[in-house]
Amino acid sequence: MEPEHFFCRPQNTAQKKYEALRAFYVEKRQAEDVAKQFGYKLSSFYSLTRDFKKNLSQENPDQHFFISKPAGRRPKDDTSETNQYIIDSRKNYLSVPDIKAALDAQGETVSEGYIYNLLKKEGFARLPRRKSTTREKTSASLKIEAPKSYMLDFAPESFTGQNSFGVLCLLPYLQQYSIDRLIQNSNYPETGTINRLSSILCFVALKLSNVRRYSADDIWCMDRGLGLFAGLNVLPKTSWYTSYSHRITSEMNKEFLKGLHQILLHEGLLSDTSNIDFTTIPYWGDDSHLENNWSGTRNKALASIAAVLAQDPDSGIITYGDTNVRHQQKNQVAIEFLDFYNANSGNDLKYLVFDSKFTTYENLAKLGKEIKFLTIRRRGKKIVEELSQKLPSSWKKVRVTMANGKGRNLRVNDEKIFLKDYGGEVRQIAITGHGKIKPALLITNDFDKPCDKLIRKYTGYNGFGGPVRKPPNEPEIKRF
Repeated sequence: MEPEHFFCRPQNTAQKKYEALRAFYVEKRQAEDVAKQFGYKLSSFYSLTRDFKKNLSQENPDQHFFISKPAGRRPKDDTSETNQYIIDSRKNYLSVPDIKAALDAQGETVSEGYIYNLLKKEGFARLPRRKSTTREKTSASLKIEAPKSYMLDFAPESFTGQNSFGVLCLLPYLQQYSIDRLIQNSNYPETGTINRLSSILCFVALKLSNVRRYSADDIWCMDRGLGLFAGLNVLPKTSWYTSYSHRITSEMNKEFLKGLHQILLHEGLLSDTSNIDFTTIPYWGDDSHLENNWSGTRNKALASIAAVLAQDPDSGIITYGDTNVRHQQKNQVAIEFLDFYNANSGNDLKYLVFDSKFTTYENLAKLGKEIKFLTIRRRGKKIVEELSQKLPSSWKKVRVTMANGKGRNLRVNDEKIFLKDYGGEVRQIAITGHGKIKPALLITNDFDKPCDKLIRKYTGYNGFGGPVRKPPNEPEIKRF
């Protein structure tokens, strides 16, 4: 190359920009001529001059074309440590996104492409498609020192998250319904580094994620997306959740539920009916001090927490919960539930729907003085014999409308009966033609609502103790 060609025919992009701008500003040549000589479109050259003027107003404008070497020793190159970390992570069967999320949490700016190329260069094959449970087991063997959690100042930055950014879609709803302000004004505890709202959102973030066993897999501690949901750099470690949970009392939860109930009522998200049932939360620790409760999903009794949940049948919103239920107080839960909601002004709850084993007939009489109830009656041998002896004319055909608009024909016997323990009359609806050998028995203190409406109301109830057998848009008639 001739020496003059180095300046007239630049090959480097940065040098090409420099020579073109010098010809325009120093040599005062026309923009059309400069753009033609250096291979620019005229519009692109004008954009180049605009960016150049903007760069001159910034600090160190010469860095746009010339790189100045800083004085002193060269900084220590820790690429070898990063590479070794990537290799060790792959040996523990972590995927490229998992490794990227862990490096982001540690402040390492490495792209997924760099990780992939390094692993390919080192001879690692691509991981096969795995189930989430398999991923949790394989990644559990890699213990990573997660960074300490701190509140974000929300300065612009970029990072990668693994299956976590979907949880951010809930944040606008928390603000729309003022649930964030409700948490901030609650009595929930906070720490010196994590405020009250972020503390509660840490729990919500984990429940919304696809992480199952928090203590067995520490990768979720590195997910910046989950941390962003709670306003933190990353979520705290497992030990933090344990210590924070011990500081929360049932009174704090009840006060929060009262405030949440007022919001739901004000927004018109609740109907006049509440489905209430027990659910079993298993406990897998050693030397359990908990009581044994029946678990419908596992079909056995096991050491667990008996929790009561109330759900609105139309919206599916959980409106009430209590995990401090003991065997001796199970029969009183329905009364406590009603007292809780009566304490809220503007409560328009009219119906309670629950299973036959939820409370006693004595408590059912107390409920009947304040609210309409709908439940099923246990089918004893004597009751089944009495129903089989009834005249065919006492049974009538009822068509129950389902959620998909279709209907189903049932045969019902609607009558009033006297219950000794209840101390009065109730309405009993015997149902056949629902796919079971024995008839189902509905009892209620509502003597006015049509029979098909009551059946429809109960078929919308599915207890929390077991899986739903059919899609939500089709009522489960066979539950009886």
